[in-house]
Amino acid sequence: MDITNEPTTVRAGRREWLGLAVLALPILLISVDFSVLNLALPKLASDLAPNSSQQLWILDIYGFMIAGFLITMGTLGDRIGRRRLMLCGAAAFGACSVLAAYAASPGMLITARALMGVAGATLAPSGLALIGTMFADPKQRAAAVAAFTSCFMGGAIIGPIAGGVLLAHFWWGSVFLLAVPVMLLLLIAGPLLLPEYRNPDAGRLDILSVALSLAAILPTVYGITELSRNTHQPLAWASVALGALVFGAFVLRQRTLQQPLLELRLFSNRIFRGAFTLSLLVGAVQGGSILMINLYLQTVLGYSTLRAGLWMVPPAVAMLLTIGLGPALARTIRPAYITAAGLTVAALGYALITQVNTTTGLPALIIGFAIAMAGIGPGLALGYDLVLGAAPAEMAGSASATAETGGQFGVAAGVAVLGSIGAAVYRAHMPAPMALPPIPAGQAHESIAGAITVAHDVPPTLRYEVLESARTAFTTGLHTVAAIGAVVFIALAALAIVELRQALPSNKIQPDNT
Repeated sequence: MDITNEPTTVRAGRREWLGLAVLALPILLISVDFSVLNLALPKLASDLAPNSSQQLWILDIYGFMIAGFLITMGTLGDRIGRRRLMLCGAAAFGACSVLAAYAASPGMLITARALMGVAGATLAPSGLALIGTMFADPKQRAAAVAAFTSCFMGGAIIGPIAGGVLLAHFWWGSVFLLAVPVMLLLLIAGPLLLPEYRNPDAGRLDILSVALSLAAILPTVYGITELSRNTHQPLAWASVALGALVFGAFVLRQRTLQQPLLELRLFSNRIFRGAFTLSLLVGAVQGGSILMINLYLQTVLGYSTLRAGLWMVPPAVAMLLTIGLGPALARTIRPAYITAAGLTVAALGYALITQVNTTTGLPALIIGFAIAMAGIGPGLALGYDLVLGAAPAEMAGSASATAETGGQFGVAAGVAVLGSIGAAVYRAHMPAPMALPPIPAGQAHESIAGAITVAHDVPPTLRYEVLESARTAFTTGLHTVAAIGAVVFIALAALAIVELRQALPSNKIQPDNT
């Protein structure tokens, strides 16, 4: 049913809240799929024997395709119907998950993961846009967006736990089959509980714009991801440059179209522009800091991937607990002040991380990062709610996808930029032991992973010197990244007050009855 021209019920009822549960579960699974494969990789590598390049593509292609297709899928949902697109994506995601679970070769698994990414890109923007349709009352919509966002964070918590349990009893493909019952539930309950919405005045999808968006986003994200591993890669730099050039062509194309793929007029709205900028830069700080914290846990403290993942659960829980706080406070306090206060708290958390040492740093690290994540939580849901409120109803899918793409791109950029800064600080503070030959000394100086490898092949008396120097140098890099995060978050707090100050408390916003 197309409800474009029908009146909306101001207060959502039981059907809408049940529909929200149906929308939120697939988002949880998408988040789980981002993290669970890291745990499955050792068993997967033993079974399929992928080379190092194939292993990287198995891990990365899913995120690449989601980032590349978000804008296209958000706009496509506005045109053909958001529920229709979501159900098609759910069916494809479930089928591709089965294909991935029973992949017989690395190439087959890479293909399945790529298709899962394309299908996954249909779910988040359509889900957020449908929330805007189902919950016309601003207070209810804010609570619904908070619940929806919490499920994404819930996936980060469930991923390591569920993955560890499954991999302890079943083969590596079992982690992909988690998605099948959830997608079946969405296919069955979606037509009964979710409304349909499409823009009746939308024209055809501009295929050239789709091609240009993919040709801009995919090489850029690929190049940034590769540069985060090694900055001395001409192909990665060329990919970023190509993406930037094509993005320029994409923007010019959008300016000439009456019905563009990306509605650039959205950025003339101060609230939308501010929410997008915050999503981009918060994502960048989080991406880089999570990389450094995970490496600290695994290389400085020597934890396994699973153990390191489990230590990341408390910070994720801290964010989960505060996500709902933002909409509750926003009933009487302007979102700008709530977001700014949260970002200031997050800056204090990063300041605490700068006090971490190489031996007893775990409590300060986890407490500091938990404080940071708790500070980000209130503004996270508010940001997506502000995006929905700032965009016209017919552009809600495109607006949601644009904000989510900003967050995805920010994470990738943060991993590359802050990861490179951390690596540069490591090299600047890592003395090469005089007793090492030139080649192993160079390995130890290049990265902490190289130092650990070298330490296994040297006498015990020299091993301690290499490892201690490497751990100290890496911890200094972590301090630098955390300090940058603290400064950036203070600046973002000021930006939130400037850009979001026009947004009113939800109890002063008139519900949309159109």
